[in-house]
Amino acid sequence: MSQTDPSLDGLWPDGVTFRMVQAGGIRLHVAEAGPVDGRPLILLHGFPESARGWRRQVGPLTRAGFRVVMPDQRGYGASERPEGIAAYHLDRLAGDVISLADACGFRRFDLAGHDWGGLVAWWAASFHPDRVARLAILNAPHPGVVRDYLRHHPGQWLRSAYVGVFQIPALPERWMLARDAKVLRRAMVSTSRPGTFSGPEIDAYVREWRRPGALTAMLGWYRALARLPRRDAPRVRMPTLILWGRRDHALQAGLAEESLRLCDQGRVRWFPVATHWIQHEEAAAVSNALAGFFAPAGTGPGSPAAETSP
Repeated sequence: MSQTDPSLDGLWPDGVTFRMVQAGGIRLHVAEAGPVDGRPLILLHGFPESARGWRRQVGPLTRAGFRVVMPDQRGYGASERPEGIAAYHLDRLAGDVISLADACGFRRFDLAGHDWGGLVAWWAASFHPDRVARLAILNAPHPGVVRDYLRHHPGQWLRSAYVGVFQIPALPERWMLARDAKVLRRAMVSTSRPGTFSGPEIDAYVREWRRPGALTAMLGWYRALARLPRRDAPRVRMPTLILWGRRDHALQAGLAEESLRLCDQGRVRWFPVATHWIQHEEAAAVSNALAGFFAPAGTGPGSPAAETSP
Protein backbone atom coordinates (compact mmCIF):
# COMPACT_ATOMS: atom_id res chain seq x y z
CA MET A 1 0.00 0.00 0.00
CA SER A 2 1.16 3.52 -0.78
CA GLN A 3 1.10 6.36 1.71
CA THR A 4 -1.88 7.79 -0.22
CA ASP A 5 -3.91 4.65 0.31
CA PRO A 6 -7.16 5.70 2.06
CA SER A 7 -6.96 2.80 4.48
CA LEU A 8 -3.96 4.51 6.07
CA ASP A 9 -5.39 7.99 6.66
CA GLY A 10 -7.10 7.11 9.95
CA LEU A 11 -10.46 8.52 8.84
CA TRP A 12 -12.32 5.36 7.87
CA PRO A 13 -14.14 3.24 10.47
CA ASP A 14 -13.11 -0.33 11.13
CA GLY A 15 -14.38 -3.00 8.77
CA VAL A 16 -13.93 -1.12 5.50
CA THR A 17 -11.91 -2.86 2.79
CA PHE A 18 -10.50 -1.44 -0.43
CA ARG A 19 -9.87 -2.88 -3.87
CA MET A 20 -9.64 -1.99 -7.54
CA VAL A 21 -12.64 -3.16 -9.58
CA GLN A 22 -12.76 -3.50 -13.34
CA ALA A 23 -16.09 -1.87 -14.14
CA GLY A 24 -16.67 -2.04 -17.86
CA GLY A 25 -13.87 -0.11 -19.50
CA ILE A 26 -12.45 1.55 -16.39
CA ARG A 27 -10.79 0.55 -13.13
CA LEU A 28 -12.50 2.03 -10.09
CA HIS A 29 -11.12 2.18 -6.58
CA VAL A 30 -13.87 0.94 -4.27
CA ALA A 31 -14.44 0.94 -0.51
CA GLU A 32 -16.73 -1.82 0.78
CA ALA A 33 -18.23 -2.78 4.12
CA GLY A 34 -21.00 -4.84 5.63
CA PRO A 35 -22.18 -8.44 5.29
CA VAL A 36 -21.46 -9.96 1.89
CA ASP A 37 -25.05 -11.25 1.72
CA GLY A 38 -26.53 -7.93 2.86
CA ARG A 39 -28.89 -5.78 0.84
CA PRO A 40 -26.72 -4.12 -1.86
CA LEU A 41 -26.35 -0.36 -1.56
CA ILE A 42 -24.11 1.77 -3.79
CA LEU A 43 -23.22 5.26 -2.53
CA LEU A 44 -21.94 7.92 -4.96
CA HIS A 45 -19.94 10.93 -3.75
CA GLY A 46 -19.87 14.43 -5.22
CA PHE A 47 -17.36 17.19 -6.00
CA PRO A 48 -14.70 17.60 -4.70
CA GLU A 49 -14.88 14.56 -2.43
CA SER A 50 -14.32 10.84 -2.96
CA ALA A 51 -15.70 7.65 -1.44
CA ARG A 52 -14.65 8.87 2.02
CA GLY A 53 -17.49 11.42 1.80
CA TRP A 54 -19.73 8.60 3.05
CA ARG A 55 -17.52 7.50 5.95
CA ARG A 56 -19.99 8.77 8.56
CA GLN A 57 -22.73 6.54 7.11
CA VAL A 58 -20.71 3.33 6.93
CA GLY A 59 -21.20 2.18 10.53
CA PRO A 60 -24.97 2.78 10.81
CA LEU A 61 -25.70 1.27 7.39
CA THR A 62 -23.59 -1.85 7.86
CA ARG A 63 -25.09 -2.41 11.31
CA ALA A 64 -28.49 -2.25 9.61
CA GLY A 65 -27.40 -5.15 7.40
CA PHE A 66 -26.44 -3.43 4.16
CA ARG A 67 -23.59 -4.39 1.89
CA VAL A 68 -22.26 -0.89 1.21
CA VAL A 69 -20.17 -0.20 -1.91
CA MET A 70 -18.57 3.26 -2.26
CA PRO A 71 -16.53 3.92 -5.39
CA ASP A 72 -14.16 6.76 -6.08
CA GLN A 73 -15.96 7.73 -9.26
CA ARG A 74 -14.00 8.04 -12.50
CA GLY A 75 -11.44 10.81 -12.27
CA TYR A 76 -11.57 10.94 -8.47
CA GLY A 77 -9.41 9.50 -5.71
CA ALA A 78 -7.47 6.41 -6.77
CA SER A 79 -9.74 5.52 -9.69
CA GLU A 80 -8.61 5.82 -13.29
CA ARG A 81 -8.75 9.22 -14.98
CA PRO A 82 -9.42 8.84 -18.71
CA GLU A 83 -8.47 11.80 -20.87
CA GLY A 84 -10.91 13.99 -22.77
CA ILE A 85 -14.15 15.71 -21.81
CA ALA A 86 -16.27 13.07 -23.57
CA ALA A 87 -15.07 10.50 -21.03
CA TYR A 88 -17.16 12.28 -18.37
CA HIS A 89 -20.50 12.35 -20.19
CA LEU A 90 -23.40 11.46 -17.89
CA ASP A 91 -24.14 8.34 -19.91
CA ARG A 92 -20.64 7.06 -19.20
CA LEU A 93 -20.86 7.97 -15.51
CA ALA A 94 -24.19 6.18 -15.14
CA GLY A 95 -22.76 3.26 -17.09
CA ASP A 96 -19.97 2.98 -14.52
CA VAL A 97 -22.60 2.42 -11.82
CA ILE A 98 -24.21 -0.41 -13.74
CA SER A 99 -20.83 -1.95 -14.60
CA LEU A 100 -19.79 -1.72 -10.95
CA ALA A 101 -22.99 -3.49 -9.90
CA ASP A 102 -22.27 -6.20 -12.46
CA ALA A 103 -18.72 -6.61 -11.16
CA CYS A 104 -20.07 -6.95 -7.61
CA GLY A 105 -22.67 -9.49 -8.69
CA PHE A 106 -25.71 -7.27 -7.97
CA ARG A 107 -28.72 -7.89 -10.20
CA ARG A 108 -30.68 -5.14 -8.45
CA PHE A 109 -29.42 -2.68 -5.88
CA ASP A 110 -30.30 0.44 -3.94
CA LEU A 111 -28.58 3.66 -4.95
CA ALA A 112 -27.82 6.96 -3.22
CA GLY A 113 -25.88 9.99 -4.40
CA HIS A 114 -24.81 13.37 -3.07
CA ASP A 115 -24.04 16.45 -5.20
CA TRP A 116 -22.57 15.21 -8.52
CA GLY A 117 -23.08 11.66 -7.29
CA GLY A 118 -26.76 12.58 -7.06
CA LEU A 119 -26.86 13.66 -10.71
CA VAL A 120 -25.29 10.34 -11.70
CA ALA A 121 -27.73 8.45 -9.47
CA TRP A 122 -30.72 10.26 -11.05
CA TRP A 123 -29.41 9.42 -14.53
CA ALA A 124 -28.70 5.77 -13.72
CA ALA A 125 -32.15 5.32 -12.15
CA SER A 126 -33.89 7.06 -15.06
CA PHE A 127 -32.25 5.01 -17.78
CA HIS A 128 -31.74 1.70 -15.92
CA PRO A 129 -34.94 1.29 -13.89
CA ASP A 130 -34.69 -2.49 -14.03
CA ARG A 131 -31.48 -2.35 -12.00
CA VAL A 132 -32.19 0.28 -9.33
CA ALA A 133 -34.67 -0.83 -6.68
CA ARG A 134 -34.84 2.34 -4.55
CA LEU A 135 -33.20 5.73 -4.99
CA ALA A 136 -32.06 8.39 -2.51
CA ILE A 137 -30.73 11.80 -3.49
CA LEU A 138 -28.90 14.29 -1.27
CA ASN A 139 -28.84 17.91 -2.45
CA ALA A 140 -28.65 17.24 -6.16
CA PRO A 141 -31.12 18.15 -8.93
CA HIS A 142 -32.22 15.80 -11.65
CA PRO A 143 -30.19 16.79 -14.75
CA GLY A 144 -33.41 16.86 -16.74
CA VAL A 145 -34.81 19.86 -14.83
CA VAL A 146 -31.76 22.10 -14.54
CA ARG A 147 -31.92 24.03 -17.82
CA ASP A 148 -35.60 24.91 -17.56
CA TYR A 149 -35.18 25.86 -13.92
CA LEU A 150 -32.30 28.19 -14.74
CA ARG A 151 -34.38 29.97 -17.37
CA HIS A 152 -37.04 30.86 -14.82
CA HIS A 153 -34.90 31.47 -11.72
CA PRO A 154 -32.12 34.03 -12.26
CA GLY A 155 -31.04 33.65 -8.64
CA GLN A 156 -29.91 30.13 -9.44
CA TRP A 157 -27.89 31.49 -12.37
CA LEU A 158 -25.92 33.59 -9.91
CA ARG A 159 -25.32 30.62 -7.62
CA SER A 160 -24.13 28.55 -10.58
CA ALA A 161 -21.70 31.14 -11.97
CA TYR A 162 -18.71 29.03 -10.89
CA VAL A 163 -19.73 26.40 -13.46
CA GLY A 164 -18.98 28.95 -16.18
CA VAL A 165 -15.55 29.59 -14.70
CA PHE A 166 -14.86 25.85 -14.75
CA GLN A 167 -15.29 25.82 -18.55
CA ILE A 168 -12.03 27.75 -19.01
CA PRO A 169 -9.23 25.31 -19.92
CA ALA A 170 -6.38 24.76 -17.43
CA LEU A 171 -6.72 28.03 -15.49
CA PRO A 172 -9.23 26.79 -12.86
CA GLU A 173 -6.98 23.85 -12.03
CA ARG A 174 -3.96 26.09 -11.38
CA TRP A 175 -6.05 28.55 -9.39
CA MET A 176 -7.65 25.92 -7.14
CA LEU A 177 -4.43 24.02 -6.45
CA ALA A 178 -2.30 27.08 -5.74
CA ARG A 179 -0.91 27.52 -2.22
CA ASP A 180 -1.73 23.97 -1.15
CA ALA A 181 -5.26 24.11 -2.59
CA LYS A 182 -6.20 27.16 -0.54
CA VAL A 183 -9.26 27.97 -2.70
CA LEU A 184 -10.75 24.48 -2.42
CA ARG A 185 -9.96 24.27 1.29
CA ARG A 186 -11.69 27.59 1.91
CA ALA A 187 -14.67 26.61 -0.24
CA MET A 188 -15.38 23.49 1.81
CA VAL A 189 -15.04 25.30 5.12
CA SER A 190 -16.98 28.44 4.16
CA THR A 191 -19.95 26.59 2.68
CA SER A 192 -20.42 24.19 5.59
CA ARG A 193 -21.31 24.63 9.25
CA PRO A 194 -18.37 25.34 11.56
CA GLY A 195 -16.44 22.19 12.44
CA THR A 196 -17.95 20.06 9.69
CA PHE A 197 -14.61 19.18 8.10
CA SER A 198 -11.57 18.51 10.26
CA GLY A 199 -8.06 19.52 9.23
CA PRO A 200 -6.96 15.89 8.66
CA GLU A 201 -10.05 15.23 6.55
CA ILE A 202 -9.39 18.17 4.25
CA ASP A 203 -5.69 17.26 4.12
CA ALA A 204 -6.69 13.80 2.88
CA TYR A 205 -8.77 15.38 0.12
CA VAL A 206 -5.89 17.68 -0.84
CA ARG A 207 -3.64 14.65 -1.35
CA GLU A 208 -6.23 13.28 -3.77
CA TRP A 209 -6.68 16.59 -5.62
CA ARG A 210 -2.93 16.85 -6.13
CA ARG A 211 -2.63 13.50 -7.89
CA PRO A 212 -1.47 14.07 -11.50
CA GLY A 213 -4.44 14.95 -13.67
CA ALA A 214 -6.98 14.55 -10.88
CA LEU A 215 -8.46 18.04 -10.80
CA THR A 216 -8.67 18.23 -14.60
CA ALA A 217 -10.62 14.97 -14.54
CA MET A 218 -12.89 16.22 -11.77
CA LEU A 219 -13.64 19.43 -13.67
CA GLY A 220 -14.24 17.31 -16.75
CA TRP A 221 -17.60 16.40 -15.25
CA TYR A 222 -18.67 20.06 -15.37
CA ARG A 223 -17.24 20.59 -18.83
CA ALA A 224 -19.04 17.55 -20.20
CA LEU A 225 -22.34 18.59 -18.59
CA ALA A 226 -22.21 21.96 -20.37
CA ARG A 227 -22.01 20.07 -23.67
CA LEU A 228 -24.77 17.58 -22.86
CA PRO A 229 -27.35 17.55 -25.68
CA ARG A 230 -30.83 18.41 -24.53
CA ARG A 231 -33.05 15.36 -24.18
CA ASP A 232 -35.89 14.35 -21.94
CA ALA A 233 -35.04 11.81 -19.26
CA PRO A 234 -37.58 9.07 -18.54
CA ARG A 235 -39.63 9.43 -15.39
CA VAL A 236 -38.16 7.97 -12.22
CA ARG A 237 -40.32 4.97 -11.49
CA MET A 238 -38.84 3.46 -8.34
CA PRO A 239 -39.47 4.76 -4.78
CA THR A 240 -37.36 7.90 -4.35
CA LEU A 241 -36.32 9.88 -1.29
CA ILE A 242 -34.82 13.36 -1.61
CA LEU A 243 -32.91 14.68 1.41
CA TRP A 244 -32.23 18.40 1.14
CA GLY A 245 -30.38 20.90 3.32
CA ARG A 246 -32.20 24.21 2.92
CA ARG A 247 -29.06 26.30 3.54
CA ASP A 248 -27.30 24.98 0.44
CA HIS A 249 -24.94 27.68 -0.85
CA ALA A 250 -25.13 26.56 -4.49
CA LEU A 251 -28.56 25.02 -5.08
CA GLN A 252 -31.97 26.54 -4.48
CA ALA A 253 -34.55 24.36 -2.75
CA GLY A 254 -36.83 24.76 -5.78
CA LEU A 255 -34.58 22.33 -7.65
CA ALA A 256 -35.63 19.60 -5.23
CA GLU A 257 -39.29 20.39 -5.87
CA GLU A 258 -38.84 20.38 -9.64
CA SER A 259 -36.94 17.09 -9.48
CA LEU A 260 -39.74 15.57 -7.42
CA ARG A 261 -42.13 16.23 -10.30
CA LEU A 262 -40.27 13.60 -12.35
CA CYS A 263 -40.81 10.93 -9.69
CA ASP A 264 -43.73 8.49 -9.68
CA GLN A 265 -43.14 7.58 -6.03
CA GLY A 266 -41.12 10.41 -4.51
CA ARG A 267 -40.98 12.51 -1.38
CA VAL A 268 -38.70 15.18 0.08
CA ARG A 269 -37.37 15.44 3.59
CA TRP A 270 -36.11 18.91 4.41
CA PHE A 271 -33.25 19.71 6.79
CA PRO A 272 -33.82 23.36 7.76
CA VAL A 273 -30.36 24.16 9.16
CA ALA A 274 -28.22 21.87 6.99
CA THR A 275 -26.11 23.20 4.12
CA HIS A 276 -25.02 21.39 0.98
CA TRP A 277 -22.91 18.99 3.09
CA ILE A 278 -25.91 17.28 4.62
CA GLN A 279 -24.47 13.78 5.18
CA HIS A 280 -21.61 15.31 7.21
CA GLU A 281 -23.59 17.86 9.23
CA GLU A 282 -26.61 15.66 9.92
CA ALA A 283 -24.79 12.34 9.85
CA ALA A 284 -27.00 10.39 12.27
CA ALA A 285 -30.28 11.69 10.86
CA VAL A 286 -29.20 11.03 7.27
CA SER A 287 -27.96 7.53 8.13
CA ASN A 288 -31.23 6.70 9.87
CA ALA A 289 -33.27 8.11 7.00
CA LEU A 290 -31.35 6.04 4.46
CA ALA A 291 -31.52 2.85 6.51
CA GLY A 292 -35.25 3.24 7.06
CA PHE A 293 -35.98 4.06 3.43
CA PHE A 294 -33.84 1.35 1.88
CA ALA A 295 -34.99 -1.39 4.27
CA PRO A 296 -38.77 -0.95 4.64
CA ALA A 297 -40.73 -3.51 6.63
CA GLY A 298 -40.47 -6.97 5.19
CA THR A 299 -37.25 -6.48 3.27
CA GLY A 300 -33.63 -7.34 3.90
CA PRO A 301 -31.12 -9.92 2.73
CA GLY A 302 -32.84 -12.22 0.25
CA SER A 303 -35.35 -9.57 -0.88
CA PRO A 304 -35.68 -8.82 -4.61
CA ALA A 305 -33.47 -5.73 -4.23
CA ALA A 306 -30.79 -7.92 -2.68
CA GLU A 307 -30.52 -10.35 -5.57
CA THR A 308 -26.95 -11.19 -6.45
CA SER A 309 -25.44 -13.19 -9.24
CA PRO A 310 -23.95 -16.53 -8.31
